[in-house]
Amino acid sequence: MILNTGARTDTVQYFTEWLLRRFDEGFVYTRNPLFPNTVTRYEISPDKIDAVLFCSKNYAPILPRLHEITDKYRTYFYYTITAYGTDVEPGVPSVDESIATLIELSEKVGKRRVAWRYDPVLLTKKYTMEAHEQTFEYMAEKLAPHVDRCIFSFVEMYTKLQRNMPELIPLTVAQKQAIAQSLGATAGKYGMPIQTCGTSGDFTRYGIQRSGCATLEILGRANNCEFRKLKHNGMRAGCNCIESRDVGAYDTCLNGCKYCYANKSPQKAKENFKRHDPRSPILLGDISSDDKIIKGAQDSFLKTADKQMSFFDI
Repeated sequence: MILNTGARTDTVQYFTEWLLRRFDEGFVYTRNPLFPNTVTRYEISPDKIDAVLFCSKNYAPILPRLHEITDKYRTYFYYTITAYGTDVEPGVPSVDESIATLIELSEKVGKRRVAWRYDPVLLTKKYTMEAHEQTFEYMAEKLAPHVDRCIFSFVEMYTKLQRNMPELIPLTVAQKQAIAQSLGATAGKYGMPIQTCGTSGDFTRYGIQRSGCATLEILGRANNCEFRKLKHNGMRAGCNCIESRDVGAYDTCLNGCKYCYANKSPQKAKENFKRHDPRSPILLGDISSDDKIIKGAQDSFLKTADKQMSFFDI
């Protein structure tokens, strides 16, 4: 089983103590977003977890104790650093702070386990195509030596986003092509592999690959192990990633990003955050007598030989 810590919320930035406690105690509960009284229990141990995926916009809170996880588990880290300021991402550190933290993370875990996410790419009167071109170049020069790859996607124009960001300028096909060409050229200049994730359109002519951002091939190469050849069903339409199990909860991230898909509103996240108890086995609130607890399926994706081998021999 692949354990995901950051698809529903920025667990690393806001719930580090809770996350480390779950690894220490060896289990976690997650509430089904569609059926709130259904709670799944997952065992957290090296023999039950093939790899741990992280996705965050600020790894600083966990860096001093990250070894408690990386010493025992295969891992891969997605670090989102965009061109936007606090007008779009209120709770996210500055670009330079984020770059420094990513470099420190890379030095701890190795560049092959770190991917830089430059997404979503969106346009406003402030964040123009030229602004993206300049900021991406500034970042790429500093980050390329420290990351396995760069991943980007174009913003999806769903209804909630149009309400939260009325200043958004819809991207045309021509603009997407021009931005992709620019990003591809810059990535090539610095020798950094670049790919899309969950974005329609073929940009391979610009040196941009089409792939899932979390595939068994990527995880295996990063951790010197081999997984079985399995179909990647993805986590949503258009996603080519391997299926994973998330420990987080929606409507809990305090980053306040205007384009966020995981929060109904920043206020809702702030209200929910008050219900968080670092000692609870579930991220938000606690288990109640009305909850139905089920055992999560935790089949391994590893090849048999790799599963039998000690992790410390990899």
